[in-house]
Amino acid sequence: MDPFRAVEKAMAMSPEVWARHANPLSGLTRMATAPVLILAIYARAWIGWWSLLPIAVVTAWIWVNTRIFPPPADHGHWMTRVVLGERWFLARHSVTLPDHHIAAAHWLTALSLLGLPPLVWGLWVLDPGWTVAGGALALLPKLWFCDRMVWLYQDQTGSVPGHPEPKPQLPPEETAQ
Repeated sequence: MDPFRAVEKAMAMSPEVWARHANPLSGLTRMATAPVLILAIYARAWIGWWSLLPIAVVTAWIWVNTRIFPPPADHGHWMTRVVLGERWFLARHSVTLPDHHIAAAHWLTALSLLGLPPLVWGLWVLDPGWTVAGGALALLPKLWFCDRMVWLYQDQTGSVPGHPEPKPQLPPEETAQ
């Protein structure tokens, strides 16, 4: 099973939802959710069980975020290209992608996962050092992954980041839907 597709399925990412998620406001505010969720979990040290409220709000935001913004009018923004590159990456079983992009995505995801044990430990014992170190180790490779998705999109479409693009260029399986 493809874990990337499993996450897509769990989030119920239809073509319409993907189009909305391509709005830069969706991607940029979504990036902020991980540190906020980490803080909400850590907040149990200060507010006890009341920390479940901000945890629930952040978790709901993760779902709503991909659906609340309108599709972008222009697909030239860096964050929009992250989402479009992700769609190409998810189509890697049906389209030919450069091996270096696939390998980088897998390595960066594995690197990001290495941050989870120290992050979870830091949150469990309420140690700010472990929490910050684990959070950074989990989030920095994810940011690098995002940049790789922009590069992948550029390689697949010949587009130039930052240049206006009124219509996204999607993988063949996406355009058939």
